[in-house]
Amino acid sequence: MSPKPFLLSLALIAAPVAAQQQSEGYKFLSAVREAKNNDVLQILGKPGATPINARDVTTGEGALHIVIKRGDATYLRYLLQKGADPNLRDGKGNTPMLLAAQLSQADMIPILAAAKANPNLANSAGETPLIRAVQQRNVPTVRALLAAKANPDQTDNIAGQSARDYATQDTRYPVLASLFADLPRQGRNPAVAGPKF
Repeated sequence: MSPKPFLLSLALIAAPVAAQQQSEGYKFLSAVREAKNNDVLQILGKPGATPINARDVTTGEGALHIVIKRGDATYLRYLLQKGADPNLRDGKGNTPMLLAAQLSQADMIPILAAAKANPNLANSAGETPLIRAVQQRNVPTVRALLAAKANPDQTDNIAGQSARDYATQDTRYPVLASLFADLPRQGRNPAVAGPKF
């Protein structure tokens, strides 16, 4: 047997084996990413299936991160109803709420808040969704986060500044500072701020 037919037959055998070795989590995230709704329903409908909180091995993203990136509120609600963790962090510590704030998806904030997403969970840099929204000067997202009980005084790790601090210091955009003017001062939330050294 010449090497070419042997290699071809080996490749034909290896392809189905590789496809079968993909985890349910990988298949689920691929189906969500490609908006293959029937595949998502089929995977989640299997008895004993638990891929709802699967994370991408390279980015750490979960299904909620994927649907927030594409601004799909309907899919977000569906995944939350199926038990997706609204506080799942990606590889950089970003929660779905922080990603929604970063992408100016203010309409996603109340959906996540209703599912018990914590608006004060910071990423690996200590940035909270509210800090990120203030830095982007995004008034609708700041309002949505304050309505979701975001702590305006929780500080980041890099500058030691809170959302209130950033808003007050931004003299070019005084409307931000006015959003915080009547809010009572809160302390840094040690339960969600990360490790202390």
